[in-house]
Amino acid sequence: MTPIEKIRNLAIIAHIDHGKTTLIDSIFRSAHIFRDNQAVHERVMDSNEIERERGITIRAKHCTVSWQDYLINIVDTPGHADFSGEVERVLSMVDSVLLLVDANEGPMPQTRYVLMRALRLGLSPIVIVNKVDRPNAQPDSALNKTFDLFVELGATDEQCDFPVLYGSGLNGWLVRDLETEKHEGMEALFETIVQHVPAPAGDPEKPFLMQVSAIGWADHIGRTGTGRIIQGRVRTGERIRRTGSVWKHPEAHLAQPTREHDSWEAGESFEEKVAYLWMNQGLDSVPAEVANAGDIVTIAGPKDVNIGDTFSALELENPALPPLEIEEPTVSMLFLVNSGPFAGREGEAATLRRLRDRLDKELRTNVALRVENAERGDGLKVSGRGELHLAILIEEMRREGMELCVSPPEIITRRDEAGHLTEPVEELTIDVPMEFQGTVIERLAQRKGELKHMHNEGSGLVRLEFMIPTRGLIGYRNEFLTDTRGLGIMASRVVGYMPWAGEINPRTRGSLVSMETGEATSYSLENLQQRGTLFVGPLDKVYEGMIVGENSRPEDMPCKPTKKKALTNHRAAGKDHNDGLDVPRRLTLDTALEWIADDELVEVTPKSIRVRKAVLNAEERKRVEKRQTA
Repeated sequence: MTPIEKIRNLAIIAHIDHGKTTLIDSIFRSAHIFRDNQAVHERVMDSNEIERERGITIRAKHCTVSWQDYLINIVDTPGHADFSGEVERVLSMVDSVLLLVDANEGPMPQTRYVLMRALRLGLSPIVIVNKVDRPNAQPDSALNKTFDLFVELGATDEQCDFPVLYGSGLNGWLVRDLETEKHEGMEALFETIVQHVPAPAGDPEKPFLMQVSAIGWADHIGRTGTGRIIQGRVRTGERIRRTGSVWKHPEAHLAQPTREHDSWEAGESFEEKVAYLWMNQGLDSVPAEVANAGDIVTIAGPKDVNIGDTFSALELENPALPPLEIEEPTVSMLFLVNSGPFAGREGEAATLRRLRDRLDKELRTNVALRVENAERGDGLKVSGRGELHLAILIEEMRREGMELCVSPPEIITRRDEAGHLTEPVEELTIDVPMEFQGTVIERLAQRKGELKHMHNEGSGLVRLEFMIPTRGLIGYRNEFLTDTRGLGIMASRVVGYMPWAGEINPRTRGSLVSMETGEATSYSLENLQQRGTLFVGPLDKVYEGMIVGENSRPEDMPCKPTKKKALTNHRAAGKDHNDGLDVPRRLTLDTALEWIADDELVEVTPKSIRVRKAVLNAEERKRVEKRQTA
């Protein structure tokens, strides 16, 4: 076992796509975690298939690296705002953080958030200015903005006196001085970690105490709890006490970034057994007989483990620790049984019971998720931290062979103490070429966005900072890419709740709705593409009520995509001449969820993503509309 003074626990935090997981790849190579002839994937910490495809980290994971006689525990954290709760909880396991800042973009919204949490926990960060070898990189400017952010967030003098490293995580080098040091190797990083990250504070001789910061699930074993041992030691087979803790006022301060001033109380205590004990060696989790203070371990055996639970020795009195914050959902959707005519053709048409069982399984580990009964008998209401949070769950269910329908995302509103309606609001940062700034500002103003700051980045880009309701961003990302010709960058995070901003009508175009069931024909689609943008191509199967394209006008338009050309003995000159069909715009799951209107659904199967009307029959839709307007 490694002595506690030789242990270093730290997390890597940053905005999305600033290079956290890629940096860990270089750390592994430098520490010779892999054999020289071993085949290793890029972003090795992104073990999930969806993480690899999307290039994002969804769940925090930790690994260990040995350097000289030191054991360094590194926690890789998500960078997307929808998974920010993962970052908040794992910070309780570490003694410092590596804050990555892109040398081109500088601090972004999620950088501010994760840094704020780290500073409030009293952690002293190490700043890494990453991607300094890229064109238009401005490491000095990025560092100055980072220092300003420290001051703005109320960092202490000690925290502001942070060590700085420059380099490229992709190319595997970090240095203290860009001008004088050779651009190779990670020795500067290891030396800085050993010098500036404190050893864990804990006495191995005191009674055992740890808090669960992350939970998992292992088949045939049950729920597991991961955390850092605060003091003492624990052995496999030992009897321990599990104690919960709860906020006295669960609904208080939900709009605030922290509940540090709210009161809490200890819950029930249960005597449990440590059936399994794991520690990390490199990337692998290996069984252990004993673990000491400072070690990050995973324990199985205690039943119904929850985030924030305290594991302690039986003799320890009043062991409960303050509960950890679990982020509140901001967006909800309906997960419905697939009722379309193609149900069961491409996957397993899930029944309501099957849907409930799958979501109950997800609730074992996805603590930010909420599932409740809907007001209808064919589905469930599922709430999460954002569109991406729920889209990842839908994608996982789809890859498991399930079919289902999902409704458009809806924001979750609340009433304040005065009874006024409030809604989630986000801080939005946009980097856009100067020629597109007017269009972006105009579009966001229509969506109730309020421009707070605008400044020139000096590289042809303008940075715009908005406060905008979460509703205003739903469906905007694709429109943003179109307006900026793919050159704009946008990032946002929920910052709290604000008074209801009024009605927003983001959808300016209607749908092309099929009136028939069958196979789409080139003849019919060629005529339809003059009315809008098609989502289907020739020979694609369609059904009544399915949406085959986007109308160029605000209203919906019924159409017959299966209509065939009439066969006659007469042929007019030029009659068979045509300009051909445009390539259809195939909707992905993310774009479909953003695009659909309130009366539409996304049909998700293992092979297809379709959009459809909630009520398929045209006459029945008219009757429903009359009842709603009456």
